[in-house]
Amino acid sequence: MAEVDHKPLCGSLVLVSGPSRSGKSRWAEHLVHGDPYVTYVATLPNRPDDVSWQERIDQHRRRRPEHWCLLEADQNLTSALTSIERKHSVLLDAVGGFVASCLDQPTGQWLDTADTFIHQLQAMPQTRVLVAEETGWGVVPATALGGLFRDRLGELTQRIQSIADDSWLVVQGRAINLRDLGHAVP
Repeated sequence: MAEVDHKPLCGSLVLVSGPSRSGKSRWAEHLVHGDPYVTYVATLPNRPDDVSWQERIDQHRRRRPEHWCLLEADQNLTSALTSIERKHSVLLDAVGGFVASCLDQPTGQWLDTADTFIHQLQAMPQTRVLVAEETGWGVVPATALGGLFRDRLGELTQRIQSIADDSWLVVQGRAINLRDLGHAVP
């Protein structure tokens, strides 16, 4: 099968989702790989005492070209996005880290935070590639906090997908273009 160029159009918003260890981060990196200017936005915290977590972070670092800029963000993600130069493509990995950093927010505050984030995404002129975890494919969370994370992430991902120019699902190391194959759920 011939290799097909899947590079997003300049200024596009692209969502890449999938379950854990599916290859979604690698696919997102592939989508912006040839861009001369990329800001990689990391939303997950550094856990120096977690050896497995550090190995995952190191794998991501080794794959990134040296000329990419790194921006670490947490619940202040929306304001951090405003600092990215207009000529840079943005690779945000991952939406779940942002949601996790805001889990202590009451529902009303979270809805405002999510709205502000969506508005910021829409206002950005850069190519934006966002990685999002698919959490509802596995075990039902045993805690209320786990259920809250799953629900908030699922709702936010659907909102992002509704404004995205392209949407990819990555499963078992294969990227599937949902815009080409799927239909929006009414």
